[in-house]
Amino acid sequence: MTSQTHSVPTADQIRRAPKVLLHDHLDGGLRPGTIIELAREQGYENLPESEPDKLGVWFREAADSGSLERYLETFAHTCAVMQTREALFRVAAECAVDLAEDGVVYAEVRYAPEQHLEGGLTLEEVVEAVNAGFREGERRAREDGHRIRVGALLTAMRHAARSLEIAELANTYRDSGVVGFDIAGAEAGYPPTRHLDAFEYLKRENNHFTIHAGEAFGLPSIWQALQWCGADRLGHGVRIIDDIEVADDGSVKLGRLAAYVRDKRIPLEMCPSSNLQTGAAASIGEHPIGLLRTLHFRATVNTDNRLMSGTSMSREFELLTEAFDYTLDDMQWFTVNAMKSAFIPFDERLAMINEVIKPGYAELRSEWLFQQTAATSGSSRTEG
Repeated sequence: MTSQTHSVPTADQIRRAPKVLLHDHLDGGLRPGTIIELAREQGYENLPESEPDKLGVWFREAADSGSLERYLETFAHTCAVMQTREALFRVAAECAVDLAEDGVVYAEVRYAPEQHLEGGLTLEEVVEAVNAGFREGERRAREDGHRIRVGALLTAMRHAARSLEIAELANTYRDSGVVGFDIAGAEAGYPPTRHLDAFEYLKRENNHFTIHAGEAFGLPSIWQALQWCGADRLGHGVRIIDDIEVADDGSVKLGRLAAYVRDKRIPLEMCPSSNLQTGAAASIGEHPIGLLRTLHFRATVNTDNRLMSGTSMSREFELLTEAFDYTLDDMQWFTVNAMKSAFIPFDERLAMINEVIKPGYAELRSEWLFQQTAATSGSSRTEG
């Protein structure tokens, strides 16, 4: 009898499987209909489309440029409608609901507070509005029969000069829904070392941070993020593949940086669909995540920007199972990797793994077993 562990899961199984998301941008996951309604309420008239379906298509096509800089331009529209407390609350609540409906049980969602001040809000008011929205979304999800826990990551823009201020903000709210810090934006010309004071502050405060590195820029970005800044995780990190040599006979040689990343179990927040859009990978089948999984790097699967990529966690796993014949065992491996790497206390991570994630995958495997038993029983009666 063939074990479920050797069978590619169905789309329904993937959707129902418990999933953990570490790299998702709040301003990259709005519902198109919400954008249109908020734009109407706030008098924003620069949207390229006025119908939800057409607007969703526009975002995906605009992001399919192969350029990180062009990809980032799409956020001008989403940030424009996220300038009031009510808008931030609504977007955060809908984010939690949407993720929960997709089977996500734990998520860390990031956003840059400094990008939501044009309507007169303070940094503190932005954080409090988003935190309240996440709690409301968790409540609505429970009413719908789903469970999710959402933590916020406060992001500083790497081209700006407010990273220490945002780091201090993350530390202030670390016991009120904010689980860590991040820097994001165009990598080329804006190395993470420009923000050393923020990272040194967070390390002194024993706080967590991840850094966007190794997406549009190469190994130096990763090296600086780790060895100069001390990042706990790498946002994307896809270019670590440049430090791995695969010979014609299939043998693999890791460079010193790649070996360090694997040996130290540094989590890689990989976002396959997004990487295709920004030119970091040519196709899902050629995405480095396949080799990195084989080599047992601590790779995780993420969405990055659900609106711009037209994706979800289920969609990302569907693409990976199609490309690499991944099984429920592989899905569980990625999911446990992510939960191990989350910025919440160890005992809480362990409880999520042992009481939610592993039982969830065990139940999916047991479904297959009973289906096989029923099929075998039916076949026997027919033959008799």
